[in-house]
Amino acid sequence: MIRRSFRNEMIRERIETLRKQLEYHNHRYYVDNAPEISDFEFDTLMRELQELEKAHPEFADPNSPSARVGSDLTAEFHTVKHRFPMLSLGNTYSLDELHEFIDRIEREAGPTEYVCELKFDGTAISLTYEHGRLLRAVTRGDGTQGDDVTNNIRTVRSVPLRLQGDGWPDYFEIRGEILMPYASFDRLNAEREAAGDPLFANPRNAAAGTLKQQSSAVVARRGLDCSLYQLAGEDLPFESHWESLEKARQWGFKISGHIRICHNIEEIDAFIHHWDAARRELPFPTDGAVVKVNDFAVRRRLGFTAKAPKWAVAYKFKAEQALTRLVSVDFQVGRTGAITPVANLEPVLLAGTTVKRATLHNAEQMALLDIRPGDMVYVEKGGEIIPKITGVELAQRPADSEPFRYITVCPECGTPLVRYEGEAKHYCPNQSGCRPQILGRIIHFIRRKAMNIEGLGEETVELLYENGLVHDISDLYDLQAPQLACLPRLGEKSAENIIRSIRQSVEVPFSRVLFGLGIRFVGEATAKYMAEHFRSLDAVMKASREELVEAEEVGAKIADGILEYFTDAENLRIIERLRQAGLKFEAEERERASDTLDSKSFVISGRFLNHSRDELKNLIELHGGRNLAAVSGNVDYLVAGENMGPAKLKKAEKLGVRIISESDFEAMLGNDGRIPTPAAEPVEKTEQPTIPEQGTLF
Repeated sequence: MIRRSFRNEMIRERIETLRKQLEYHNHRYYVDNAPEISDFEFDTLMRELQELEKAHPEFADPNSPSARVGSDLTAEFHTVKHRFPMLSLGNTYSLDELHEFIDRIEREAGPTEYVCELKFDGTAISLTYEHGRLLRAVTRGDGTQGDDVTNNIRTVRSVPLRLQGDGWPDYFEIRGEILMPYASFDRLNAEREAAGDPLFANPRNAAAGTLKQQSSAVVARRGLDCSLYQLAGEDLPFESHWESLEKARQWGFKISGHIRICHNIEEIDAFIHHWDAARRELPFPTDGAVVKVNDFAVRRRLGFTAKAPKWAVAYKFKAEQALTRLVSVDFQVGRTGAITPVANLEPVLLAGTTVKRATLHNAEQMALLDIRPGDMVYVEKGGEIIPKITGVELAQRPADSEPFRYITVCPECGTPLVRYEGEAKHYCPNQSGCRPQILGRIIHFIRRKAMNIEGLGEETVELLYENGLVHDISDLYDLQAPQLACLPRLGEKSAENIIRSIRQSVEVPFSRVLFGLGIRFVGEATAKYMAEHFRSLDAVMKASREELVEAEEVGAKIADGILEYFTDAENLRIIERLRQAGLKFEAEERERASDTLDSKSFVISGRFLNHSRDELKNLIELHGGRNLAAVSGNVDYLVAGENMGPAKLKKAEKLGVRIISESDFEAMLGNDGRIPTPAAEPVEKTEQPTIPEQGTLF
């Protein structure tokens, strides 16, 4: 017994030694970028550790370096409430606005130190450490709660599982960004292209998609990185942001080496000008710079607005532009038959990724640019995401160039194209016989805001179509689990889950069924108003054009789209089959909570701290108000959250629409629809224990 105990103690000590060695060499390689041993030597140590842990599960540790390899076991993500809300920063796109921000701070706080950082273009993460060990990793979510992705984060090798040194608080959070370096992104897309899978549009999307993978082994293979930039906690032992980051670096966290302390506008401008050019040489995506007050006491004095801190701002770099040759133009067909021209380009490096294609929008835009195959064109990324062509270099146009002739028939089915009055796009009218339209309508039907059928993605829908199991949306309700279980990438459990979700979808309310039908021009808000106005699908089908336009949000163009849909014999056949399947074709009576917002109309835009947009819309309807889809003269209030589009805000200001915050809206519900007048005397505010997130997060 003594001998066995002694042997176990030796094994435990060897396991601990291996863990410490691997943690050290992992940090030297992934954080310090200064490896001391070869990959072969590292792998040898890792294999020994894995074999010992497998033979001795009594010494298991969720934060062992072996967790970096990940697991093929799948696990659902649980929602976790943030102890400290993850807020976003305000954005500025001009140096003049940035200078105004600095001037406001110094008028209130006097000369101040600032910390300038790069704004990483990834997906936000909050890491919680307890007793020096990684306890939990949670995505930003809606800012108040997010998904627990701890198992996946353990595979990111630049995230410390156990802290180094000493002096760290017993419990704290640290916020940062999960990034996909360009090298990992290019490798991942090359693998997906070879496998025939759809490519990721950019490293940010790839990082976000990877983090939500059910298999941590998949995450481990994709080469994510992590950079951290903000501590959150109660009674943190620091007087400044810079001091907190330097301590975090000592504890083993990967902190950017590109942060700088700046003392005035000139130094801040120099930082921004340098990185606006130098960012192209970085191995990971960035889209701006963040300027923060360094001193925590000054931060507390400056405080917060309803949406963001007053002591930090994000400056967004202008979109990067490149010149390349237009090789040819393809035409894509959407679910409504809309034709979108797409440019095929000579590959060019733009904002860290190789761009080969760019949108051309429609025939009018192409004519406006006078774009022709063989032209040298300027390409930029709108919002650093979607490539678009912004101009032609006429000085380099070939002498034999001829004006581009837009197509007249559908590239998929050969049907002559039509162009509706007031529409910039051309359309293929062959809804029931054009493959991309058929697939697009099915995918639209299963969306969360329509029928919310889980387990069916684009690839699975295409698989069902190619195997003759689904030709239209009504076929979904005839599917049986054994038909699905034998298909590639599916199995019995997945098949049963899909069928269960299809069966549950018959309980979806009428307004979402109407939206799910995919009637041209009928969006989510329009479907809601039509359901409220007509109360049943039969009433919609019988309505004349004049009767249709009487409904809220239904204009002449939408009315024509509705009439066209219900005169199609194939659509009527599908509706009858859906009726037999038990879908709700009538609106349920809904009691109002009050008439507080009666006759008031609202537009909801942005992200909110206490409610989702859907929750706010629901509250508006419960209290008698109306939700409108776009800002117009008919709107009474624009409820503005974080990261709302500047164009929508500008239009509201121009039209005199009253712009209110989430808290203003909440006050209206308790004040008979009126926004309370602020008290004449200042009211003392409770200090918020919140540490805002860096950057604009979507």
